[in-house]
Amino acid sequence: MGTRTFLSVNQPDLHKKMVDLDKAINESGIDKWHHELIKISASLFNGCAFCVDKHTQDALELGIPGRKIMLIPVWLEATKHFSAEEQLILRLTKAVTFIHEHGIEDELYDSCKTTFGEAYTANLIVAATIINAWNRVGVSFQLQPKF
Repeated sequence: MGTRTFLSVNQPDLHKKMVDLDKAINESGIDKWHHELIKISASLFNGCAFCVDKHTQDALELGIPGRKIMLIPVWLEATKHFSAEEQLILRLTKAVTFIHEHGIEDELYDSCKTTFGEAYTANLIVAATIINAWNRVGVSFQLQPKF
């Protein structure tokens, strides 16, 4: 595996614009744990080791128990450990990540809209979209977790 120069080095203006998108969603009023839940689950779906590691650490810093974080990959079997809202967020994140399969089905969108409201649902979708973009950058540049 050769060394790849990361986006911030070879395209700093593009990197800054992606960082600015992150800042915008952080400032949108999205709950910090909801945001990390989206980032961890999408990163797991996409196989981005760097992002899984980074956002797991960020969730731990928020005070989220490590055992709960470890159950994210198996949330469908560990439903007692995730609230109804968290389960909706995980379903929505999966739908956005695998958008090419079924899109976001009406039932899921309507459930999110009823639970979170239309504006917050939009924030969740944009947050999932942004981390999916970061995952593709991370995997493309073969980023590795930093210890």
